[in-house]
Order: sequence, then C-alpha cells, then structure tokens
Amino acid sequence: MAIDRILKDEATEEKGERARMASFVGAMAIGDLVKTTLGPKGMDKVLQSTGRGHSVTVTNDGATILKSLHVNNPAAKVLVDISKVQDDEVGDGTTLVVVLAGELLREAEKLVN
Repeated sequence: MAIDRILKDEATEEKGERARMASFVGAMAIGDLVKTTLGPKGMDKVLQSTGRGHSVTVTNDGATILKSLHVNNPAAKVLVDISKVQDDEVGDGTTLVVVLAGELLREAEKLVN
C-alpha cells in the first residue's frame, strides 16, 4: 500500500531529525504557554472559542487552558493527556506536571543535540 493513499491531501510526512525537533518544539510550546500562569504574578490568558458565538473566557487555570486547545503535535498531545490524568487522579497540579515535562524535554533536546 502506497503512502499516498493513506495520507490526506494536506498531510505532510516528517522523518528523522525534523520529526524529533518538531516534537520537542511542540511540547515545549505547550509547557511555555501554561508556565506563565504560575505563581503570584501569573498572567491570565484570554481564550476565544472558534465555535458558534465566539465566547470569550479569561483564566489563569492551566487545566482550563489545556482543555480548550486543539493540538496536532503528538508530543504536545501527550502533555495535554498527562494534564488530564493528573486532574482525574489528584485534582490539582495539572500546570505543574506540564511545565515539569516541558522542561525535561527542553533538557533532553540539549542532550540529543
């Protein structure tokens, strides 16, 4: 079966170093997104829905931010999933696990390079 029949028209295929770097960048972007909400000087994020009505939400809750994201990057999806698991099991610390995993991946990228 040819790869052309599996992938959609707008799909792209990445291999090797490019795929690895895309995973690192996507996961670190998710970590950086919620990192700025931590602490006493944590910033709020303005979330605008893409559906009907375009509702606007202002929050600094990492779990709320991550639930509202539509992520295509596989490594970034893993970070969103660990946030959901943390919320289901413990009920707190969702932002912390994402930031911690993002920073571990940042250090892993340095070691890979």
